Amino acid sequence: MTDFLLLAFVFLVAGVVSVPIASRLGLGSVLGYLIAGIVISPILAWLHVDVVSIQHFAEFGVVMMLFLVGLELEPKLLWSMRAKLLGLGGGQVGITAALVMAVAMLFGQPWTVALAIGLVFALSSTAIVLQTLGEKGLMKSDGGQSSFSVLLFQDIAVIPMLALVPLLALPDLVEAMSHASHGDDAHHGASLSLVDGLPGWGVALVTLGSIAAVVGGGMFLTSPIFRFIAGANLRELFVATALMMVIGIALLMSLVGLSPALGTFLAGVVLANSEYRHELESDIDPFKGLLLGLFFMTVGAGINFGLLFDNLALIVVLTLGLMVLKAAVLLVLAVIFKIEGADRWLFALGLAQAGEFGFVLLSFTVSNAVIPADLADRLLLVVALSMLLTPALFILYDRVVAPRFSEAEEREMDEIAEENDIIIAGHGRVGGIVARMLRGAGLNPTVIDYSARQLEMLKLFGVQAYYGDATRPDLLHAAGIEHAKLVVVAIDEKDQISELVHYLKSHYPDVHVVARAMDRNHVYDLWALGCRDIIRETYDSSLRMGRSAFEGLGYSRDQAQRIADVFAEVDRKGMLAVAEHYDPSIPATENEAYLASIQDRRAEWEAEMAQRAGEIMAEKG
Repeated sequence: MTDFLLLAFVFLVAGVVSVPIASRLGLGSVLGYLIAGIVISPILAWLHVDVVSIQHFAEFGVVMMLFLVGLELEPKLLWSMRAKLLGLGGGQVGITAALVMAVAMLFGQPWTVALAIGLVFALSSTAIVLQTLGEKGLMKSDGGQSSFSVLLFQDIAVIPMLALVPLLALPDLVEAMSHASHGDDAHHGASLSLVDGLPGWGVALVTLGSIAAVVGGGMFLTSPIFRFIAGANLRELFVATALMMVIGIALLMSLVGLSPALGTFLAGVVLANSEYRHELESDIDPFKGLLLGLFFMTVGAGINFGLLFDNLALIVVLTLGLMVLKAAVLLVLAVIFKIEGADRWLFALGLAQAGEFGFVLLSFTVSNAVIPADLADRLLLVVALSMLLTPALFILYDRVVAPRFSEAEEREMDEIAEENDIIIAGHGRVGGIVARMLRGAGLNPTVIDYSARQLEMLKLFGVQAYYGDATRPDLLHAAGIEHAKLVVVAIDEKDQISELVHYLKSHYPDVHVVARAMDRNHVYDLWALGCRDIIRETYDSSLRMGRSAFEGLGYSRDQAQRIADVFAEVDRKGMLAVAEHYDPSIPATENEAYLASIQDRRAEWEAEMAQRAGEIMAEKG
């Protein structure tokens, strides 16, 4: 027990110390975990810890991650990705494996060993890439979605790879292993399997049956099980049930020789439309995060520095060569599939490493007499080192590639050849509706937007808009600000909204400004700048939802609307009373006068709201 507690404490301390430091330095959590593993590797060696065994346990974090990824994908969406899955994913795996195989044969390896190495190095790190893309908010980008397609295909491709590897066994290596293991069989029990000893058709039937059981169970058993568990009204039972489900699916897949990660991913896809989807996400996510962190630390701790330093030049050259080769293949595929700009480099740099399934495949090749153990040890270092370098590639993308493409994508401001009484800054989900309303009433606003992509889309629909930064005085002058009666500020950035409002109220006080506010504090900021027509971007929709809530409770539309109106009136009165104490130069949580004003008046506002809303609600019946 003491040994276990000591080991757990060492890993937790390493993660808790290293990850925040790495995050503050802009290195990301993955690199923080990898560094933590390297730092504690001497301690683990001194404690005689079997890092590989811990790594096998921590790999379950990857299984959980793919289950959560599956929950985010509806089957229709997965079907819509089939072109990228087969084209990008299949192309990457096939071309990379063939090129690596060719290089390995040039180094004198037999074609079977070379093919096995090619398959190992064709895979990328699902754990690192998805974790990093999620942290950086790049998952929804074209590069992020393309990366996900390739990673998903790779995870699926592991299954035929595991089936192919035993066929590549070297006769001499098989004989040597047979002599080495002679007499040991009595001391080792066979691993559990549902397909051992079955003919080919039997294995196929059991495998298909297992997949059908996962799909059928997800569709028909999940809801009744969770409804039964809900009867106990205990949170920990929901967590236990979610873990039971994921572990059970992974166990079933392992028993039939399939990838546990693929099985749980499939289950996640099946449950994507389930009413318990969000419950499953919230229950599984903490365990996924902890196990992934542990996995990354074991990768760092598992680096054999003795072997690395003895073969430093060779390992570094092989690692860099592999990453350059994979990046080149990915860039070619990105061109073919029209992934453009910074997304192309995100795609190529993000997937240039080898992956965690490489550890599994290398172990499998050694146990099946395909790759000699001494060669596999060196290849393991290449896999680990490439994973260790991956966060640095994302830093390169963030600090060098993305800014350069951002500058390259900038274009000259459009010349504005018209002068209208109305100027709209921003034509997104807010400004676009305002522009449509005005045009529908026969008015003609001058629309300015800073998104070239947005303007290209608008052109397809015949909508006139001008490219430019509305916060620039020269552009406002070109748009006819001197003669304008109304300016609608609907751009997306909070600071830019405030900057534009400040300029307008300072230099053109007679122009009526309608400003978009991001939140309540932003309303106060704009009020302090002199704007008196401020619209919180989600406020009216929230009032409508509140009105619908009252209607859903059985009150009439008239009653619900009057309650909403009362709330808006009381809320506006309260904001006006507090606004005089708001100071933009002082954080709201540190402004004592502002906080005291809210505390002094809250009871009064709540009492007024309760009284007036209660009178309206009493009219029911």
